[in-house]
Amino acid sequence: MSEMNSAAEAAAPHRYTAAMAADIEARWQDFWEAEGTYEAPNPSGDLAGDPARVAKPKKFIMDMFPYPSGAGLHVGHPLGYIATDVFARHQRMSGHNVLHTLGFDAFGLPAEQYAVQTGTHPRVSTEANIENMKAQLRRLGLGHDNRRSFATIDPDYYKWTQWIFLQIFNSWYDEEAKKARPIGELIAQFESGERTVPGGVSPAEGPEGGRAWSELSAVERAGVLGDYRLAYASDAPVNWCPGLGTVLANEEVTSDGRSERGNFPVFKAKLRQWNMRITAYADRLLDDLDALDWPEAIKLQQRNWIGRSEGARVDFSVDGHDGARITVFTTRPDTLFGATYMVLAPEHGLIDSIVPAEWPEGVNEAWTGGAATPAEAVAAYRKQAQTKSDVERQTEHKDKTGVFTGSYAVNPVTGERIPVFVADYVLMGYGTGAIMAVPGQDERDWEFAEAFGLPIIRTVRPPEGWEGEAFTGQGPAINSANDEISLNGLDVAEAKAKITAWLTDKGIGEGTVNFRLRDWLFSRQRYWGEPFPIVYDEDGVAHALPESMLPLELPEVDDYSPRTFDPDDADTRPETPLSRNEDWVNVELDLGDGPKRYRRETNTMPNWAGSCWYELRYLDPHNSEQLVAPDIEQYWMGPREGQPHGGVDLYVGGAEHAVLHLLYARFWSKVLFDLGHVSSVEPFHKLYNQGMIQAYVYRDERGFPVAATEVEERDGRFYFDGEPVKRELGKMGKSLKNAVTPDEICAEYGADTLRLYEMAMGPLDVSRPWDTRAVVGQYRLLQRLWRNVVDEATGEATVVDAEPDEATLRALHKAVDGVSQDMAAMRFNTAIAKITELNNHLTKKGGPVPRSVAERLVLLVAPLAPHIAEELWRKLGHTESVVHQDFPAADPAYVVDETVTCVVQIKGKVKARLEVAPSITDEELEALALGAEPVVAALGGAGIRKVIVRAPKLVNIVPA
Repeated sequence: MSEMNSAAEAAAPHRYTAAMAADIEARWQDFWEAEGTYEAPNPSGDLAGDPARVAKPKKFIMDMFPYPSGAGLHVGHPLGYIATDVFARHQRMSGHNVLHTLGFDAFGLPAEQYAVQTGTHPRVSTEANIENMKAQLRRLGLGHDNRRSFATIDPDYYKWTQWIFLQIFNSWYDEEAKKARPIGELIAQFESGERTVPGGVSPAEGPEGGRAWSELSAVERAGVLGDYRLAYASDAPVNWCPGLGTVLANEEVTSDGRSERGNFPVFKAKLRQWNMRITAYADRLLDDLDALDWPEAIKLQQRNWIGRSEGARVDFSVDGHDGARITVFTTRPDTLFGATYMVLAPEHGLIDSIVPAEWPEGVNEAWTGGAATPAEAVAAYRKQAQTKSDVERQTEHKDKTGVFTGSYAVNPVTGERIPVFVADYVLMGYGTGAIMAVPGQDERDWEFAEAFGLPIIRTVRPPEGWEGEAFTGQGPAINSANDEISLNGLDVAEAKAKITAWLTDKGIGEGTVNFRLRDWLFSRQRYWGEPFPIVYDEDGVAHALPESMLPLELPEVDDYSPRTFDPDDADTRPETPLSRNEDWVNVELDLGDGPKRYRRETNTMPNWAGSCWYELRYLDPHNSEQLVAPDIEQYWMGPREGQPHGGVDLYVGGAEHAVLHLLYARFWSKVLFDLGHVSSVEPFHKLYNQGMIQAYVYRDERGFPVAATEVEERDGRFYFDGEPVKRELGKMGKSLKNAVTPDEICAEYGADTLRLYEMAMGPLDVSRPWDTRAVVGQYRLLQRLWRNVVDEATGEATVVDAEPDEATLRALHKAVDGVSQDMAAMRFNTAIAKITELNNHLTKKGGPVPRSVAERLVLLVAPLAPHIAEELWRKLGHTESVVHQDFPAADPAYVVDETVTCVVQIKGKVKARLEVAPSITDEELEALALGAEPVVAALGGAGIRKVIVRAPKLVNIVPA
């Protein structure tokens, strides 16, 4: 066999093989890098370039930031990167100035945890991971403008992340103007008396009843401004994980209340945290979705996450506590007459002030939790609630738990005293953290009422024959009247309007809008993140660092780990790694009024911060004076026809970022727009979610994954080391022992083959299983392409300057037309099918390929398999790169079929097939069909009741 292979190699020394592919790919990657082939010129600045290129229509194409994992890439990771590269290459060849690059989202918990385990500085491991990933991505032949690449851990980058934070900190949202404005303008309004100081009065209104701005202390002023700032610090309920020593975002907590990383218990705790007032933008975040070219499923997720609902605010007085009010938001104020108890979230701030020293006389023992006093009962219940995640607390049909506070509220429409409970099914993260419970119209309230023996009053009449419990549907109001107002008989909408007007008139409520969206918790008790550019004076007032002091770089610390905690103890509190570097924390600074002692903020920003604005840094990556030059931002991101909000032309990434990253980035973009720093209201105009490349996971009887490469299949069953294993289709990953690296496939077949296979596996937005055995199909396509252009014995091009025959012209132009449409629509799998069809036509035809056909075929394949395309283009006698050549254009005359087969049916059965012109009219086709011999014979002289014609492909005859 080896002698046969040697003979074959001697006869065809220039055959396209994996070794040749490796040589070709390495040479062209070096060429592209040396020549700056993919460098996109800016209209100005240090990246300004060819004015003719800048004058072309621009196209800004982006991938979602990769995180540089120590495990490196498997073949599932590059799916989106290859797709955007193919699209970008086609757009360049279609006359666009294309910006396409890739940076690294490099802050985050994995590197810090690795540092804790090994003592390796997170920067060292992260930068090593980045270099490894760069090498893997380069091998794929991705056409990135590498001058624009960066990592979020670069101080030159996070200087501007810190700068943006300060823009947000120094801004407030003007509800009248519906935009962010500098905080200095708000202060000026307080100083002049144009705006009333909350809790007091402005000078214009006189001295009675409060104080003027000038009378407030620095601490009091900071407190007032904190209620307005778009970035503010507050005591907030958070997901506290002692085992990791940090606060976690909701998305980092599993449904059973444990950390995704490490599987530690997560508790609810109140900690001083930085927040972003994203809720101020809730309406704009909703409204602007309509103009975005995003998948509807993603838009729906954002709408649901923001959760806009209309209803009413209602105030309930607390019996025996003068001035105490429990405010609720309800979407069903028409059911107020059925409110028989109230529930406060365990974290509600009013609880401690209304809990009496003793239980009221005759209290139901089932309400007390067995505690001797209300305070003991509430404390015990709160501790229990700390161990549950929000998801767990909201699970429907779980056993309802709670405890009586010992106090009663007064229903404002009935005057009845109703008990106030604490229960974990109410969250501080929604509405006001308090509800009026109407068990007759709410299933959860019904379950709670039954568990605690509370009254149930229906306020909406169920339909006849209703046998259920709580009725949540529509119907006339019942049991809803007092001496001043009656809702009885009204439908829900009418009842809502009437009761809301009554509440407003009485001063105990009003119509309002509520959002599910909560302010963004922006603090992390970690080392590996952006430091906050904030210092505190001796009174605890926060001060922004001036721009001249940015970037505030991460200091060195001796220990990256959090303080040693009992992971099961919710009462421990974080000690951040930064707080241990006292020389860094306690500093003397001159912030404009002389040197003073300050204490730095020792939390760091979350990993989302760096990815909120990275699209802007790609535009002007070396600008040390501005976030981005205005003309450059306007050129790449500015509004234009079809994109009224501006933004990136194409943004590709996973659907798992539907809410968090995408919502946060939209928020930052809107703030920067309001403040005049950018021209685009939205960061990403078009969003595309690629599917997932899946792989088979093999598990032993214990459920542990085993190496997929060592599994043997026998008689449809699977065995590992002689023992049976189960197979399931799932994710690909190192921990699942089923990962295939792109390096393996590139070594065996070449990067162009890998690119073609991933694009040919199926529609880009659909998940698909990986099959290494199927890769060879695309490898053979490239080998056939090579043979159609190159003599395998000499390595020279074999094309001829003869004119192609008509069949070849039709095959060529149909392929050009179809591939052009597929490329523009990102239907790369069908584009490859059309290229394959044309290539097969040339192979079957045999003989030398006409040069005009070969060149167009090479240009068609260039976006998909750029290395072999460059090599063939050079062999065809061209000296310039294929990258910036014009994509072929189809001749319409050859795209249309010369004839079309028309099927003629009688009573649904095919009786004849006619070859007709595509342009034939219905009348012409009917006459032709009725005169065809097989049709005449089949009718046998019978009359015709009806003829249905669908020119040019169908005639259906219905006999009389």
